[in-house]
Amino acid sequence: MAFLSKNFLLRTMRLLHRSKSTVNIPQKGLPSFVKIVEVGPRDGLQNEKSPVPTDVKVELINRLSDTGLQVVEATSFVSPKWIPQLADHREIMTQIKRYPGVNYPVLTPNLKGFDAAIEAGAKEVAMFIAASEAFSRKNTNCSIAESLERGQSLVNAAKEANIPVRAYVSCVIGCPYEGKIDPNKVAEVAKKMYEMGCYEISLGDTIGVGTPSAMQEVIRLVTQEIPIDKVAVHCHDTYGQALANIYAALQMGVSVVDSSVAGLGGCPYAKGATGNVATEDVVYMLDGLGIQTGVNLQKLIAAGDFISKALGRPTMSRVAKAMSSKL
Repeated sequence: MAFLSKNFLLRTMRLLHRSKSTVNIPQKGLPSFVKIVEVGPRDGLQNEKSPVPTDVKVELINRLSDTGLQVVEATSFVSPKWIPQLADHREIMTQIKRYPGVNYPVLTPNLKGFDAAIEAGAKEVAMFIAASEAFSRKNTNCSIAESLERGQSLVNAAKEANIPVRAYVSCVIGCPYEGKIDPNKVAEVAKKMYEMGCYEISLGDTIGVGTPSAMQEVIRLVTQEIPIDKVAVHCHDTYGQALANIYAALQMGVSVVDSSVAGLGGCPYAKGATGNVATEDVVYMLDGLGIQTGVNLQKLIAAGDFISKALGRPTMSRVAKAMSSKL
C-alpha cells in the first residue's frame, strides 16, 4: 500500500470540502438550512473545574459571534454555590459585544435567576426539565411535576416581560440512574413545555447513549404532540454517535441543532462522557450535505483553538484537528 503523507491527506480533504460546500443543494428530504445553537460558553464551560477568567469567556463569545452563528448561549444565572464556574454571569452579559442578528440566551433555572438575568440585559432565556424522574430529583431536588410547575411560573414571568423562553428536555434517551427512558414520557414532557409557552424544545441526549433509531423514535413521538419546526436536538458524543444521531434527526425534519465549539462540556453524572458534539464537526457535515448554516468554518475553528489553548488542552473536534494547519 502506498504511503500517503499528512500534507497530501490534508490537501485532499480541503479540496473535497471546498467542492462539497459550493454545491449548496441538500440531499432530498433534508432541510436546506439548519440553525446552530452554540452552547459552548454555557453548557461547555460550566463543568470546568479550574476557573476560566471572565475575559476569556467574553473573548470566546465575541469570537463565536463573528462566525455567523445566530445563537450563542452565553451563561447561566444559577447560584454560584451550584455552578461556581458561571458566577460571573452578570459581568459576562455586560461585557460581551452584541452582534446584530445574534441572540444570547441564558439558562435560568428559577424565578430568582430569571430576574437577575433580565437585570443584566438578557433578551432570551432557557429552562430545562428532565424526562427522568430520578435525574430530576438528583439534579433539581424535585419531581418532574414540580419542575413543570416551577417552569410555568418562569414562563408566565417571561411573557409579562416579553422575553422568549427556550426549553431543554434532559435525558431523552437514557439516564444514569434509570437507564433507558420511555420516549412516550419525553413526548409528554415536551408537549407540556410547549403548551406552557416555550417557543422551541431541545431534546437532549444528556449522557450520549443514543443511536439513530432511538433518536428517530423519540422525535417521531414528540412530533405527534408538537410541530417539527419547534424541535431541536442536543447530542452528546460519549459513545461517538452524535453526528449519526443528528443526521437521523435531519432525516426526520429537524432543522435546529445544539453544539459546542471544540466539543466543550460533558455530563458530571456520566463517567467518561466526552461532552457535546463539536460545532466544527457539525458544520463540516452540514456543509458536505449542502445544507446552509451561515457559519464560517475557519473562524469557528479559530474560536475553538482559542478556547482550547486557554484551557490548556487539545480540541475535541476531529475536523479542527485535521484542518489545524490551515490556521
